[in-house]
Amino acid sequence: MGIGIYLKEIGRGKEGARALSRAQACALWGQLLDGTVTDLEVGAFCLAMRIKGETPEEMAGFLDATAARLQRVPADDGPVIVIPSYNGARKLPGLTPLLALLLARQGLPVLIHGVATENTRVFTAEVLAALGIAPCTAVGPIAPGSVAYLPTALLHPGLQRLLDVRRVVNLRNSAHSLVKLMNPCAGASLLVTSYTHPEYADSMAATLALTQANALLLRGTEGEAVADARRMPKMQGFVLGQSVVLQAQQVGTLNELPALPSAIDAASTAGYIREVLEGQLPVPAPIAQQVNHITHLVRRMGGSH
Repeated sequence: MGIGIYLKEIGRGKEGARALSRAQACALWGQLLDGTVTDLEVGAFCLAMRIKGETPEEMAGFLDATAARLQRVPADDGPVIVIPSYNGARKLPGLTPLLALLLARQGLPVLIHGVATENTRVFTAEVLAALGIAPCTAVGPIAPGSVAYLPTALLHPGLQRLLDVRRVVNLRNSAHSLVKLMNPCAGASLLVTSYTHPEYADSMAATLALTQANALLLRGTEGEAVADARRMPKMQGFVLGQSVVLQAQQVGTLNELPALPSAIDAASTAGYIREVLEGQLPVPAPIAQQVNHITHLVRRMGGSH
């Protein structure tokens, strides 16, 4: 069966579109990942869903189909911290690598998965390369106390193809929302994810609850899952889908702002991260608090860290 039957439901416009069930969404997304549909159908789906928006049940179905097809990352050495990184830095330095390296210092294995989705931003892979951390060339276990960067194409080429549609139509699609909720680990793991716009907070939280995820959710920095170094965001935890508010949002900026680099290029960002890790500069308070909340969630999951 092609996806036309599903397009008929979701493609009726913002007011007339009907939501798919979780099972229907799983079947539809599976065909998209498998590449069994035409480019025209892919484009129709992306634009129809962009107008309609995904429900938590639909996103859960998309995640079900993805999980059934991914190359899974073994998580045998304690809970793996999973950080999606797909937005990159536009105005502020990209500090996702700093968060990852601080977590690794706690003895945790840290997996960053991502890909550059446009040409005008500085992406995490570039900053990691400047820090001497090269992308993985194959899927495998991650040692405790280390950071691994896994390109999305290694997890599933079909998912990479859907992300690449943006370069053709110049619009994000459901794949960009999905990767922020995707956990490719087989075993104990904790997803650290973020939303850009406040309206996504509720839908992402509902999806994490529906999929019984272990996660930390916050409003990140320019779409990256790291706390803004200048202000303390709300942080919400999930253990098997059960929600708890770990950190209330603090209105306004911090009284003492960190000495962030003025440039956002990979070399400048990596230099700043080195100074923080070497103790020459303090860890920005919101990021230090994020690390504390993540280690707290790991302990609640039954980890030994």
